[in-house]
Amino acid sequence: MDIRHIRYFLQIREESNFTRAAEKLGIGQPPLSMQIRDLEREIGAQLFQRTSSGAVLTEAGKAFYEAVKHIPDLMTQAKIAAARAASGETGSLTLGFTGTVALHKLTRESIRGFRTQWPEVELNVNEANSLALMEQLAARQIDVALLRAPQRVADNIQLFSLFDEPLIAALPVEHPQASQSDRLDLKTLQQDRFVLTPDTLGTSLREATLRACEKAGFTPASEQPAPHIVSILAMVSAGLGVSLVPESTRQFHLEGVKYRRLCHPAAAITLSIALNKQNISPAAENFYQLVNSIVNHD
Repeated sequence: MDIRHIRYFLQIREESNFTRAAEKLGIGQPPLSMQIRDLEREIGAQLFQRTSSGAVLTEAGKAFYEAVKHIPDLMTQAKIAAARAASGETGSLTLGFTGTVALHKLTRESIRGFRTQWPEVELNVNEANSLALMEQLAARQIDVALLRAPQRVADNIQLFSLFDEPLIAALPVEHPQASQSDRLDLKTLQQDRFVLTPDTLGTSLREATLRACEKAGFTPASEQPAPHIVSILAMVSAGLGVSLVPESTRQFHLEGVKYRRLCHPAAAITLSIALNKQNISPAAENFYQLVNSIVNHD
């Protein structure tokens, strides 16, 4: 038995006539009768009582009709559901992002825009450091990630750079450079302790900071480890050191921290989007295209 048999059966039941049903179906009446005989043989019961004026359902036919009358509608709904899932209108999306990326307006606009355009997609978010996000993406635990571009990327990961965001200095308010109004020469911080993310937790901000210091002609004299952007700023506020952070961090107002822009050569850190190229779902593709449209519009 297949959907064709059911479609034929329902058409005959609607027309109460084999000839008219065959015309509506666009087939000959003899082949239609043969298909119904095959169906009756498979079921083991006669479904139609042939009469001089047409055909009426037998008791077995009535029971069969009650069981199959919704199948065409269900098939239509199934096709629509599959098409919507294939286009990313339904399903789920798990988005990962780092703490510094969470502060950027791109993350907020992307999440808000995605929920507006695809409200029936279940959106889950997960914050972690860049190394953890890359591991989760490679293991298909998340679908897409917004992060600061790491130098090491697994073979199954596609990493797309979106833009470079300037780094700014985060200083304790009592620091001699904190009260200045002009741009900060990074070299003036060469004797300071730098609050840095340990390389075992996240390398992107750490590497960007060290590159900026190297371009300024020095290596930080000492380090104070801090695992996340909030702990970095907390330690700066406590006077345990200075740090370089993405410019979007400026909106994070923490008592005891003063932000200063840097003079040339400017330091920057890349914001990227990453996907598992072996597991790009329609929803992930939609999110990727949305992010690009926001970046290009800005």
